[in-house]
Amino acid sequence: MLLDLERFYQACNPSRPLIIGNASDRRYYIDFAAVRGGKIIEALQRTIARISPDIPTCQLFTGHLGCGKSTELLRLKAELEVQQFHVVYFESTHVLEMADVDVTDILLAIAGQVSESLEAMKIRLKPRYFTKLFGEVVDFLQTPIDVGVEAELSVGIAKITAKTKESPQLRRRLRDYLEPRTANILQSINQELLEPATKELKARGKKGLVVIVDNLDRVAIRPLPSGRSLPEYLFIQRGEQLRKLNCHVVYTIPLALTFSNDSAELQHRLGGGVAPKVLPMIPVRLRSGEIFPQGLAMMRQMVLARAFPDILPSDRLGLITEVFDSLETLDRLCLMSGGHVRDLLGLLFDCLREQDPPFERECVELVIQRQRDYRANAIDPHEWELIFQVVQQQRVRGDIEYHTLLRSLFVFEYRDHQGAWFAVNPVLAETEKFKSWLNDTHK
Repeated sequence: MLLDLERFYQACNPSRPLIIGNASDRRYYIDFAAVRGGKIIEALQRTIARISPDIPTCQLFTGHLGCGKSTELLRLKAELEVQQFHVVYFESTHVLEMADVDVTDILLAIAGQVSESLEAMKIRLKPRYFTKLFGEVVDFLQTPIDVGVEAELSVGIAKITAKTKESPQLRRRLRDYLEPRTANILQSINQELLEPATKELKARGKKGLVVIVDNLDRVAIRPLPSGRSLPEYLFIQRGEQLRKLNCHVVYTIPLALTFSNDSAELQHRLGGGVAPKVLPMIPVRLRSGEIFPQGLAMMRQMVLARAFPDILPSDRLGLITEVFDSLETLDRLCLMSGGHVRDLLGLLFDCLREQDPPFERECVELVIQRQRDYRANAIDPHEWELIFQVVQQQRVRGDIEYHTLLRSLFVFEYRDHQGAWFAVNPVLAETEKFKSWLNDTHK
């Protein structure tokens, strides 16, 4: 048997993005640009490497949770590195408290990650402002934090953030202290860290510095006392500060912001006039509801590549029966994912937990049914009404209540030559509630 079960299981892990810089991961990668409706990563890369290599750019990237953004950003990193850029990629979820985050937290996280990456290359920069600031912070918080005046910048930032991560109270006090100093912090990051770093990197033959901040789209969508939501406050109200960094930056932002009434303000303040790049789902059906053969073929390849990474795409199709009892069963799984990468991997992962391949239709149906019930349990009557509206109009309005639909993956966004359109998550289309609504509407 050609199928290495253990490796297949690891390759289907839905929570792990592909690291395109690694040759072993690259074998699993499928480039969906042809069916996604545009070369999204190419546009980000071209902006940095071709159009504006020497003048800092700030670009925004978004899409549904789990639609493959991290994998695409890691591809962007690998491609920019080939073009001799020094790229610092980090997942903000590992560094920040997503339910409670402010601009100073994001700026400090970037400073910490950049300096850590430079220190690994033996580039040691000592921003004087930060040395002074850390001393003041420790005095102000009256909490023993051994920042070590001689320590590296990244160490100082890491120690302070680790301390405040444990205590919301301490975090609030630190924020109150840093907030009025945001302009100075920005100035220090630019003049004492990013500018000398870029200079030193160029002296070593690099083209420049790029920072990719992933997972910032997972910031909690909670209302603030001002009436704005946390994402609106961070990316719109304070967007101008986030785009002031003197290096190339790519931020992931919540998809819902692109439907907000303030989307134009977002485009100008944080995007500098350029709209966010959206990574849509892979269409397995067309607007009309018919199956889209090209999209479906690519989703099939995605599954088969995880099973047989070293076999040519054209030869993999002959091996379908090693993994499924029939082509129809594989197609059923692909269609039920709605072209959502992580959902498809999750369904596969679940099949593997049930039985050894080849998976029988019965096993696949059981896994789909479980996914359907799990997703449907979360939907309240008001949300069903919103879902029905989206299905009828094939579009999403800008109100905050639609955030839930996008964030909970109740509806998916697709792109075609006419623009964006929306459809219900296919697993929800199989619920009794949805079927009876469909019957009533078509009577």
